[in-house]
Amino acid sequence: MARYIHQLPDWPSFSWDDTALSETLGQVRYIQGRIFGRMQALGVSARAEAVLKTLTEDVQKSSEIEGEILNTDQVRSSIARRLGLEMGGLVPSDRNIDGVVEMTLDATQNYNSPLTEDRLFGWHSSLFPGGRSGMLKIVTGQWRDNEKGPMQVVSGAMGREIVHFEAPDASRLEDEMKLFLEWFNNNQSIDPVLKSGVAHLWFVTIHPFDDGNGRIARAIADMQLARADDSAHRYYSMSSQIRKRRNDYYQILEKSQKGDLDITEWLKWYLLCLESAAEETEQTLQDVLKRVEFWDKHASVSLNARQRTMIARMQEGFFGNLSSSKWAKMTKSSQDTAGRDIADLIEKGMLKKTDSGGRSTRYELLW
Repeated sequence: MARYIHQLPDWPSFSWDDTALSETLGQVRYIQGRIFGRMQALGVSARAEAVLKTLTEDVQKSSEIEGEILNTDQVRSSIARRLGLEMGGLVPSDRNIDGVVEMTLDATQNYNSPLTEDRLFGWHSSLFPGGRSGMLKIVTGQWRDNEKGPMQVVSGAMGREIVHFEAPDASRLEDEMKLFLEWFNNNQSIDPVLKSGVAHLWFVTIHPFDDGNGRIARAIADMQLARADDSAHRYYSMSSQIRKRRNDYYQILEKSQKGDLDITEWLKWYLLCLESAAEETEQTLQDVLKRVEFWDKHASVSLNARQRTMIARMQEGFFGNLSSSKWAKMTKSSQDTAGRDIADLIEKGMLKKTDSGGRSTRYELLW
């Protein structure tokens, strides 16, 4: 008796109930259209900032789903450099972060290029530039083999492990991936948004690599969403919503992989995540508009590099209330320099003292 869907005789002939999905899919499409309409009314710099914010969140949250925490400043800087954006406060980034960014940008910026075996191998090598996942040495840039035994998703203490899923045997991977890639690149009969959800589940079920399958599955889903939008501009992050529902995400994947080939329940869950992601983008848009209005208002004001960097960081909400000592530490300047920088911004109407008391004065942006 088959335990997993990839063992069923009709695999991978997925099916779903269009009627059960139509209302949510329609709502997703409506919100997407509204967001893109509003974004097109903005200037180039505002759209670029919205894209940078979304991609930064997407890279971070996709890694967090797998338990890996990435430095926000490094992620943001790596993306900005690769997109050629002139942004304040850019910092050096390490090669592991650059690798995740390269994969994400290749998927979303080159969304119309075919997804190939070689391209996936490149993504996988980018995720693990040192050929290691933590302390473990892994095979990169090629499909997994049987050297370590079956590919299983497990939890629990050693000796009491619970097997949540076992992927297809390595001997099947060439045929499985050939079929998947053919479908992904050529099948146009499915609604493009639904196709994103099907691709996500299908790829992560094949589980073709030693590690990184979840992140690559989400990159493939984002690539298909970019195709659905016919735009490289990403204004909403699926990974951020999946991260918020991380436990539910793993539960619905396991349930789907142990069920039958009717994946209506998985697609319903996926669409609800996408709907939430699109709705949150409305708030992101408001934040972007606030920042654009702030800089437009002060376009003629002369600022030094420290001041531009710190204002940008305050707008992104990277830290709490600002003090002169925090300014000095973050800009690697003296306390006197920090005091002069802050006093200058207060005089120019860009900062103000807060009403909170305490041992040191706090400052906030004068929006």
